[in-house]
Amino acid sequence: MSLDWNNPYSSSHSPVFAENVVSTSQPLATSAGLAILAAGGNAVDAAIATAICLTVVEPNNNGIGSDAFAIVWDGDRLHGLNASGRSPSGWSPSFFSQYEQMPQQGWNAVTVPGAVSAWTQMSERFGRLPFEKLFESAIAYAAKGYQVGPKTGYYWKFAEKQFKQFPSFNKTFLPDGKAPAIGTRIVLADHAETLHKIATSKGEAFYKGELAELMVADSTRHGGVLSMDDLSSHSADWVDTISTSLGDHELHEIPPNGQGLMALIAIGIVNQLNLSDLSPDCAESIHLQIEATRIAYNIIERELADIASMQIELSSVLDDNFFKQQADSINPSLATVRQTNIGAAPDTVYLTTADESGMMVSMIQSNFRGFGSGIVVPNTGISLQNRGSGFSLESGHPNQVAGNKRPYHTIIPAFVMSNNQPKMSFGVMGGHMQAQGHLQMMVRVIQHGQNPQTASDAPRWYLQEDGTVCIENGFATEVIDSLKARGHTLIENNPEHLFGGAQLIYRLADGYCAGSDHRKEGQAAGF
Repeated sequence: MSLDWNNPYSSSHSPVFAENVVSTSQPLATSAGLAILAAGGNAVDAAIATAICLTVVEPNNNGIGSDAFAIVWDGDRLHGLNASGRSPSGWSPSFFSQYEQMPQQGWNAVTVPGAVSAWTQMSERFGRLPFEKLFESAIAYAAKGYQVGPKTGYYWKFAEKQFKQFPSFNKTFLPDGKAPAIGTRIVLADHAETLHKIATSKGEAFYKGELAELMVADSTRHGGVLSMDDLSSHSADWVDTISTSLGDHELHEIPPNGQGLMALIAIGIVNQLNLSDLSPDCAESIHLQIEATRIAYNIIERELADIASMQIELSSVLDDNFFKQQADSINPSLATVRQTNIGAAPDTVYLTTADESGMMVSMIQSNFRGFGSGIVVPNTGISLQNRGSGFSLESGHPNQVAGNKRPYHTIIPAFVMSNNQPKMSFGVMGGHMQAQGHLQMMVRVIQHGQNPQTASDAPRWYLQEDGTVCIENGFATEVIDSLKARGHTLIENNPEHLFGGAQLIYRLADGYCAGSDHRKEGQAAGF
C-alpha cells in the first residue's frame, strides 16, 4: 500500500522521515528518546527513556505512580505488556459500601502503580543499554528544572482547585500555591531523587524497598489499606495481543482489562461496511463509524473487566459472523442512540519509537484523571494514579470492585500488522477517544492511504457516553447537516482536548514516516 503525501487539512506539522524515530506528546521527551538511540540504544531503550522523562515534563497526564501498557515488535514477533496494577487485597464490595460511586481522589482510588514495572520488564527483556542510563534526561530535567510547555501549563492550572486539599501535592506541584506559568522553570527535586533510587535498584526500591515503605505508610496514615505484600507481589504480565482485520491489515490491541476490545469490535463491524468506497470525510462514512462505535460502547459497558473476571469469551465478540450481524443491524440513514455509563478522563501520554533494526514500540502511560488521585507520597514526587475509580460498585458486574483485581482501563496502545510484517505503531491518547481514535486512524491510514501526519491533522468526531457526538472544527457544513438529518445530536465548537492526541509511526521500505498531533505539544523527530 502506498501513502498519499498530500494534506487537505490545516496542519502545523510535517510528516517526519527517518531510520530511527521517536514520536511523543512533548518535545523534551522526544529529545530524551533520540539521545538514547544516538547513544546506541534500541527502540525499547528509547521508549523507556521517553516514558520516564514524560513523568517529569508532562506530570499533568502521567507520573511515577502511573500504570502503563506496551506492544513491542522485536523484529520477529509481537509482544504485549500489561503493566496495570491490581487493587489492594483489602478492597471488597463491603469496603466501599459507604460510597455511591467509586472515589476519584485519595488512597481509596489508588491501585498498585505499574509503570515502573513496565520500565524494568521492558529493559530486562529487550533493552540494550544499562537501565540507569535511561533515566539521565528525566533526572536532569527534574533536578535542574525545565520550562513548562503551553498545553501542559494550561492544564496544570486546573490543579490549583482540583487538588487544593492535598498538602503534599501542593508542595510538589504548586510552588507558592500556584501552578507554574507557561514558559517558566519548574524544579522537581523529589522526582530526581526518587528516579535515581528506582534506576540504581532496578525498581526494587519502588516495590520492595524504601519507596514502597513510604507509600504504605502514607496510605495507612490516611485510611488506605495498601500493603507491602500488594506492592511486592505486583507483576507486569507479558501477554499475546488480540486482533481483528480491516482489509488485509490487522489491528492488534492488549487484551482486557484495557478497552482495546472496543476498538477491535468497531473495526470488525466497519470491515463489513465497505468504507473504502466512501470518502473518509463524508457523512455516510462518519455515520457508519459512529454507529459501529455505539455498538462497541454498549458491549464494553456490560462486559469489560479484568480478563479473569469477564463472563464472555473474547472470541464471541471477535468473530466475523458476529461482526456481520452487528453491521447488518446498522441503519445507513438513521442513528440509533445508545447511552452508556462507564466513566473516563482524557488525560494520558502516548509514545511510539522505532529503530533502524526494525524494532518498534507502542506505549501508553497514565495517571488517569489529570494528575491522578491527588496523592503525592511526601518528599518523593510519586503522584499516584486513580485507576481504582475505573471499578464498578454494581453487584455482579464483571468489573465490580474486589481485592487483587485489575480495574477497567481506558489506555490502549495499538499496532498494525500486514502479512506477518509490522506496518504501524500508533495510539490516540485521551479517555474514550482512544478506541474511537484507533478506528478513525485505521480508516484514514489503512483504508484510504492517508499518511500519518495527514490522518492526525484531519478533523475528528467523538461519541460521548450520553449518545451525543462532538464534532471538531473542519468538517464541511453539508456533512454536519447530513449527520443531523440522520438523527445524530451534534455538539460543535468543542475544546480540542476532547479529541485526544495521536502519535504514529508507519514503516516504509527505506525507513519510517512519523506523525505527531498538533492538539498536544507533540513532536516526531529522528535521524
